[in-house]
Amino acid sequence: MMTRMKKTIAIGIVLTLGLISISNTVPAQDVQASMMKYGRLLQLIESNYVDTTNIEDLTEKAVVEVLKQLDPHSVYISKEEVEKMNEPLQGSFEGIGISFNIFKDTLLVVATIPGGPSEKVGLQAGDRILKVDNKEIAGIGIENSDVFDMLRGDKGTVVNLKVLRNGQQDLLDFRIIRDKIPIHSLDASYMIDEETGYIKLNRFSATTTDEFTDAIKDLKKSPRFKNLVLDLRGNGGGYLKAAIELADQFLGAFKMIVYTEGENSRRKDYKASALGEFEQGKLVVLIDEGSASASEIVAGAIQDWDRGVVVGRRSFGKGLVQQPYFLNDGSMVRLTTAHYHTPSGRGIQKSYEEGVEAYRSDYRKRFEAGEFFTRDSIHFDEKLMFETMVNKRTVYGGGGVMPDIFVPMDTSQNYGYFNQMVRKNIVYTAALDYMDRNRSEFTQNYPSFDVFQKNFVIEDELVEKMVAEADKEGIERDDESLAVARPIIKEQVRAIVARDLFGQSAYYQVVNEDSSVVKEALKVLKSSSEYNNLLVEN
Repeated sequence: MMTRMKKTIAIGIVLTLGLISISNTVPAQDVQASMMKYGRLLQLIESNYVDTTNIEDLTEKAVVEVLKQLDPHSVYISKEEVEKMNEPLQGSFEGIGISFNIFKDTLLVVATIPGGPSEKVGLQAGDRILKVDNKEIAGIGIENSDVFDMLRGDKGTVVNLKVLRNGQQDLLDFRIIRDKIPIHSLDASYMIDEETGYIKLNRFSATTTDEFTDAIKDLKKSPRFKNLVLDLRGNGGGYLKAAIELADQFLGAFKMIVYTEGENSRRKDYKASALGEFEQGKLVVLIDEGSASASEIVAGAIQDWDRGVVVGRRSFGKGLVQQPYFLNDGSMVRLTTAHYHTPSGRGIQKSYEEGVEAYRSDYRKRFEAGEFFTRDSIHFDEKLMFETMVNKRTVYGGGGVMPDIFVPMDTSQNYGYFNQMVRKNIVYTAALDYMDRNRSEFTQNYPSFDVFQKNFVIEDELVEKMVAEADKEGIERDDESLAVARPIIKEQVRAIVARDLFGQSAYYQVVNEDSSVVKEALKVLKSSSEYNNLLVEN
């Protein structure tokens, strides 16, 4: 009976897929014939195939393969993956509320999430969790997935921890009641100079609008605030609704933000409301090759309405809208149903005519072609030329948003030494160890970020220890490369320590000091003539 039920479910999944993936323009009898063909094939395999088969597994593989033939973003998500996939976009999960790292085979608390259950019971950064529900977890090769399994759980359930804390001889007992833990889409918000605010978003989630609104209201408390840098670098997108609501913060009433349409999906226009938190004032949007989908909707709308200056490198190029459809076993397909277009009418989606594998290797092709280093390496199809809405500047569709100011990726080969250290986790581990040994001293000596920023210095001795560790890991010392890498290493350690002491925004306050993209943004904001000239056709 169970075998027959599983078989029926498997066939049902395939038949459901047939209904979803075949265009509505195909005659109904052809759809019916395809459904029967899928079902007949599975029955033949089950009844006549030479070896034992797993019908459910075959079905999942068939679903994946069918979707591959459509486009790179139509995907199948198993029942087990559905819940985990939704957490970052829904903006919360249920657990104890810590940021952690596995440090020297021990679970180290890097930070407690404000307002979360761990903070409420007094768990602190630097604490080492040695036991979870009386089970030893130190020194057994624990991995990140193990931590999630042990510490996440349903709201209201209890977990008991035994913790080692610096300065305490005995283990400390904590009884923590799990609760909803917010996942923030806003990484940083601060005044980058007296007149300019900075906001960085890592995704577009259900909480993005509220987070942005709170941040911009807080920035407005600065008496001279009048400019904004919106950092969408590395932001891979998220909810369409969140992107529309964010763009609405900058555009006047009834201005088009984006429209969507597809073969089986009527055109739908999304326009700005009468309310926005930053409809006046200079605006710079930062993008790069990791900015995709929702990020491109925002950057494209800002650019098309000549509302602000876009700085960085050409964005990813994802202009397809996916709609989730649940299948009858709890799994899901995210099916592409429409293209989105910026207000000028341009499509941002890059070509996928050469197949999924070629599409996924686009980053490497762009790198090899020099796109990340020189603007002249980027070529657009003249047939895909459009004009901005106000000043009639030329913009292009067909592959991402091209910034108004191009900032190349750093080409220094000497960064290779630093990158090897990062890949071996030497920099982050050394910073954690340094912070762990000096936490009490740092907390006492640096009561505020301003004091930290003015006085905190990383000594060469720490860098040399890291270089010695790199040597043990097989990274050969190169004094020429090290001369370039040394200030970068120091900056990274300072940023990690700052984050530990003062929160996530402090990390970006440190690293943005030497960011060429951020420097370019501030430069154009300080020159009204340059800013205005960029927003008119040359």
